[in-house]
Amino acid sequence: MQTVMQAAGSSSIPSLDFALPNELEAHAPPEARGLARHAVRLLVSHYQSDRLMHSAFGSLPRFLGPGDVLVINTSGTLPAALIGQRDNGEQVHVHVSTIVTNEIAPLAVVELRRLTSAGSQPLYDAVAGEAVRLATGHHVTLLAPSGNKTARGDGKVRLWLAQFDIHQPLPAYLAQHGFPIRYSYVEQAWPIEAYQTVYATEAGSAEMPSAGRAFSAELITKLVAAGVEIVPLLLHTGVASLEDHEAPYAEPYRVSADSAARINSARARGKRIIAVGTTSVRALETVADENGYIYAGKGWTELVITPERGLRVVDGLLTGFHEPRATHLAMLQALTGVEHLKLTYASALHERYLWHEFGDLHLILP
Repeated sequence: MQTVMQAAGSSSIPSLDFALPNELEAHAPPEARGLARHAVRLLVSHYQSDRLMHSAFGSLPRFLGPGDVLVINTSGTLPAALIGQRDNGEQVHVHVSTIVTNEIAPLAVVELRRLTSAGSQPLYDAVAGEAVRLATGHHVTLLAPSGNKTARGDGKVRLWLAQFDIHQPLPAYLAQHGFPIRYSYVEQAWPIEAYQTVYATEAGSAEMPSAGRAFSAELITKLVAAGVEIVPLLLHTGVASLEDHEAPYAEPYRVSADSAARINSARARGKRIIAVGTTSVRALETVADENGYIYAGKGWTELVITPERGLRVVDGLLTGFHEPRATHLAMLQALTGVEHLKLTYASALHERYLWHEFGDLHLILP
């Protein structure tokens, strides 16, 4: 396992390169494997001592104490994929990444995916002005490349700002005609319910904030009874960048005054702030000052967390296992340092933990 410099837009982000065997990719929800949601495995690592423990996610209360704060992202998952057809007759998938405006003719950031025998892959030969016909007879028209992080200097554009002529709010249209985004490692379609956390309150994410998927209502009750604080925020996550490992792009977030006050109070009392998922980290760090004080806020965040930037609020992180060279690994390095991250990923590979949104989890603690 080695550290590499992965190009991302105009900057380079340190990440890890390793081989991920196909059999360690979770191909279906744990329920399809006869497990409860909270029965996935849990690797617990302490970055100050390099101590590792192998457990089950249902045992999470063992590793948390009274006053610890779990910060959860309550964004729900949209059925954000649509079937489209180009003028040349080619059928494609249109992945709605981020809704920009939700008027009569909504604007959104979209990705076109070319269908292959192994699933789909990014389509790079689209051009501005191209109109893709949807199954309902409506069109989505590509307006311009979305942000300088998607125009990578090689002429390839993955994400587009696009306009829909659907004459209704985009979430409602997706609810009627969309289906969950699915990559090739998930071997069959699953209903949108398989891509929701139990605490989702507001649909808006293109893909599930998957670090929270394993929570059940029963487990949350046990955590609260043990004195663990559950603090919500919202960040609607866009499509993943599995193939190109691009840096994160702008995503909408909202942190309430109540959530900010609860986190600040816990930090003042010396309690641990543990984010559930990289999306929660991104929202938290966006509204933190240099001393780690949290302010209420909402808007769009373009924050990219690297080891050089560091973390100001978060003491721990519950996350899935990320792909080789994924830029999310740079965020983990900012928390743990590269040597601890190498240690944990080597252990996860050796112990055959499962990757991706239906896979196992990693709890990183001081």
